[in-house]
Amino acid sequence: MIKTLTAAALVAGFAVHPAASTINVSNAAQLIAALQAAKPGDTIQLADGDYGDQFIATTSGTASAPITLVGSPKAVLHDPKFKLGDTDCPSGQTGYGLWLQGANYWNLKGFSVTQSKKGIVLDGASHVTIDSVSVHDIGYEGVHFRKSSSYGVIKNSSVYNTGLEQPGYGEGVYLGSANSNWDCYGATPSTPDASNYIQVLNNKIGPNVAAEGIDVKEGTHDGVISGNTLDGTGEKNQHDADSTMDIKGDKYSITGNTAKNGYLDDIQLHNVWGKTGCGNTFSKNTLTVTNKNGYGINATDQSQCTSSKSPNVIGASNKSTGGKGLSKTPTTPGV
Repeated sequence: MIKTLTAAALVAGFAVHPAASTINVSNAAQLIAALQAAKPGDTIQLADGDYGDQFIATTSGTASAPITLVGSPKAVLHDPKFKLGDTDCPSGQTGYGLWLQGANYWNLKGFSVTQSKKGIVLDGASHVTIDSVSVHDIGYEGVHFRKSSSYGVIKNSSVYNTGLEQPGYGEGVYLGSANSNWDCYGATPSTPDASNYIQVLNNKIGPNVAAEGIDVKEGTHDGVISGNTLDGTGEKNQHDADSTMDIKGDKYSITGNTAKNGYLDDIQLHNVWGKTGCGNTFSKNTLTVTNKNGYGINATDQSQCTSSKSPNVIGASNKSTGGKGLSKTPTTPGV
């Protein structure tokens, strides 16, 4: 089979090969053209080098034939064109290192994203796997699953040096949207951002993540946060960001993570909208608290989590040193 490329791709310097399913790129113009031309099953292979421009993917792969963007850590994407003060809603000039707009079934692997307003942003992009990617030196948040980007995975990746422009919005990995932004990013206006079933696995987050290392927003549910290493060193305590992890969604499994140096607590749990922030399970996390007033896991408000709504469970298997201890609320044996 001969792969048909767009005229833009040919102008950018691609060679057409029989049975080609890999698009090799080595500069920004080629990458833009490849993102436009990619079809299910294709692989875009990044050569090592600097890629400075706006990179937007809008084409979906399929479950059996995802689209892959892959490169080494020396393949570095950044967006030099953003302007301070530009808005995200409605969308326009945004300054994202890589933006997936309605692009489902993508695999992003190995490369780096830096020197952008935001790192990797997914809007309406489900079934996306981010693997072994490095995101650092970012103005706002590092990686954002947003606007009903469900069934995603970020694993084996590193996120650090975020919030360089706006520390209060410098989250490492951000799931969903705050209820104040649901008119922009909700499944329908004023309904939750359904970025559900996200897995955050075995990542290194921090230091110098200015806001929360992992921020799970209200209205999201049924995710897994496991095996991550979080270092809150450099957190700025702006916009209520005073923990390495902040859980406001429902029915998450938070297990086997290591966290230290949260500005106040290592993990916080909140009910901030309606009856959300319930049914979460915390187990086998290892926490080091450096603030004398902090907790390993601080369940700040449990009043909405009644028996019918599934209370949160803080297992006795969690271990915490320093501060005021593991938890001010009772722990559950056997979990």
